[in-house]
Amino acid sequence: MNLYIPEKFKNKEIKNVTLTKQDLIDFELKIKDEYEKGTITGPVHMSSGNEEQLLKVFQYVDPDDWVFSSWRNHYHALLHGVPQDHLWELINAGKSMSVYCDKPKFYTSSIVGGIIPIALGAAKAQKLKGTNKKVWAFVGDMTAETGGFYEAYKYSRRHNLPLEFVIEDNNMSTDTPTDETWNGAKNHVPQDVFYYFYERGYPHHGTGQWVLF
Repeated sequence: MNLYIPEKFKNKEIKNVTLTKQDLIDFELKIKDEYEKGTITGPVHMSSGNEEQLLKVFQYVDPDDWVFSSWRNHYHALLHGVPQDHLWELINAGKSMSVYCDKPKFYTSSIVGGIIPIALGAAKAQKLKGTNKKVWAFVGDMTAETGGFYEAYKYSRRHNLPLEFVIEDNNMSTDTPTDETWNGAKNHVPQDVFYYFYERGYPHHGTGQWVLF
């Protein structure tokens, strides 16, 4: 398992994660089956191949922390404790890319970088309130190369905000290799964020072969 954990977390107390790798896989397979039957009519972005890394990351995420994710969010939602019935209901209603929950605090956006300014604001609010809770922003390698990411990263670090970034690198910017687009993107990953590389097990959208015209 390749997972970079920032130094400040390496001696932190970790919590037990009750879900298993197979639990995550089985949930996505259930979605795959229903999507291919046509009972899920909205778009879905499936997860695969990063179960072990996320199980490790969520050992550091407190149940009362904020978690922000993108269009590929099912694993994050499950691991943060979003009830499976609620998640399943949203996916069946065509809201796979806009999953939300208030207990636990979980929010997603289908816009590239859409969660970043919201997560930054949530982190600023936690500091102003004097809580000890963190805000987690899970972003892909494409989003991590945007200007919005670096602006939020700099602001959060210079103002000592409780915002933690997790970069999930499958080297795909939708369907374009990220390292070719950005000429060696992995060389510019900040050293105080969680980072891992994995191979995408599903196409960007849906479950079958993605065809570009």
